[in-house]
Amino acid sequence: ENPGEGKREQWSSKTEFLLTVCGNVVGLGNVWRFPYLCYKNGGGAFLVPYLLYVGLCGLPLFLLETSIGQYTQQGIVTCWRSLCPLAEGVGRAELLILIYDSIIYLVILAWTLFYLVFSFSSQLPWASCGNTWNTDQCVDFSSLNHTANCTSKITTTSAATEFWERRVLAISGGIEEVGSVRWELMLCLLACWAVCYFCIWKGIRYSGKVVYFTATFPYLMLLVLLVRGVTLPGAWEGIQFYLYPDPVRLADPQVWMEAGTQVFFSYCIGRGSQTVLGSFNKYNNNCYMDSFWLCLLNGCTSFVAGFAVFSVLGFMAQKQGVSVAMVAESGPGLAFIAFPQAAAMMPLPQLWTVCFFIMLLLLGIDTQFVIMEGVITSFTDLFPVTLRRPRYREGFVLLFCLSCFLIQLTMITEGGIFVFQLIDYYGCSGACVLFVAVFESLAVGWIFGADHMEDAIKDMTAQRPCVLFRLCWRYFTPLVSLSSFILYMVDYKPLKFNRWYMYPDWAYALGWAMALSSILLVPLWGIGKICVGTGSLRQRLAVLCHPDDDLPLTQQGKCQNSEMETLQDINRI
Repeated sequence: ENPGEGKREQWSSKTEFLLTVCGNVVGLGNVWRFPYLCYKNGGGAFLVPYLLYVGLCGLPLFLLETSIGQYTQQGIVTCWRSLCPLAEGVGRAELLILIYDSIIYLVILAWTLFYLVFSFSSQLPWASCGNTWNTDQCVDFSSLNHTANCTSKITTTSAATEFWERRVLAISGGIEEVGSVRWELMLCLLACWAVCYFCIWKGIRYSGKVVYFTATFPYLMLLVLLVRGVTLPGAWEGIQFYLYPDPVRLADPQVWMEAGTQVFFSYCIGRGSQTVLGSFNKYNNNCYMDSFWLCLLNGCTSFVAGFAVFSVLGFMAQKQGVSVAMVAESGPGLAFIAFPQAAAMMPLPQLWTVCFFIMLLLLGIDTQFVIMEGVITSFTDLFPVTLRRPRYREGFVLLFCLSCFLIQLTMITEGGIFVFQLIDYYGCSGACVLFVAVFESLAVGWIFGADHMEDAIKDMTAQRPCVLFRLCWRYFTPLVSLSSFILYMVDYKPLKFNRWYMYPDWAYALGWAMALSSILLVPLWGIGKICVGTGSLRQRLAVLCHPDDDLPLTQQGKCQNSEMETLQDINRI
């Protein structure tokens, strides 16, 4: 071992691991995506496909990714190189998806910080129409005097919408019209990067302490908003819209596809971040039970967040005299238009907007920590001699942050929202994650061996996983993931902005290039490894399907496949 090379880090305590994973999986999607999908896709009936996906894909892959990280004590790429060299492309694809995530995620936090700063104004700027950026079509929905008039005018826009589109984004006519950089957003982005850098530059010994605050405080904010929401007039109507079951919607394949995509998105599977977090655990940590409790916490948080969101939307609908369906939004539309507009109608509006945006900021910053740690750790494990030297990690983290910041400057221009949505829709799409999940489960279920994975978990935790996990890793998870991927591709619709703007052909080509960069990396890397190997095709496959001899159970002989057994596995596949 190189004398200048530092040792690989481990969590100081199990609490740090649990809080970091909690901060990663409990993110923006729990607040602004799940409640809307639930309302849109059959209310309480949506829980049927959602829970099925959790059982067949969410929990099995969550346990799989956490346990292979803990078992190999390696990052995303080197973990797969040790476990199953033929599937190294899975790790590289996951790393690429994480890089796309890191490019767009902090832009959302910059928007959030921008709103948080303005939340301290004596007069909330999205609550009135008398500002320089407002148009003649602007109406102030927080004023009851205008409610009767504005609901009948189709061409009107709310003050909150105009603040978002004309003040924050200053949206241009399309992706071709880049415009100038929004300097206020640039300062917010710079502030977010500074916080992220100084929290993770030294590794998990710093970020592991920060999560004691960032992972727990959002729950206090969510509780405050929940209590405030359910005590508002009209809250019950909003909650009814959220949960009222409509079983007929279950006949729509789109509902099932959206349930699956939400599970992959919310549980952060198919991206490799869980593998990295698990790799910092001590070998004997009980990752089996941890996975159960963390998945339960994630699902419950999504469900409870729906009450906070829809109680507020119900209040806003009653104030405006319209149906909840007219005000329900998801994603940035909920965070930056619907909720600020609703808060402006409440007493003490500044208090509720400050609580809401602090909650979003902390939910997002935790996830960004993990995304960055996933990328940095994976590169560090690929080049340990260089990047584990003193001060080399800090320099590499700084270089990565600056690179992302320079790319993100294109997303805080007047045409930046079009660039943002393009990367989000294609580079970080559900199709990429679903495709990776298929090969991830096949590699462990059939090549490394589901029974060997069970042995590894039993060796680490002294508990053998339920037989259902073996069935999932071998059959159910790859089958369900592949079916969802095919459905996603068949049902593909080109990206539109605000339902009216169609991107130029070159933008769609760029989008597909980002999507295919991770999708094709999985099979092409495997084919490349086979081509550069030596010996007959069967001998090359036998070598590439054999786990690293340095892995714990391989050293003990429990996981040592003979060449004949490996060849039999290949023939069976």
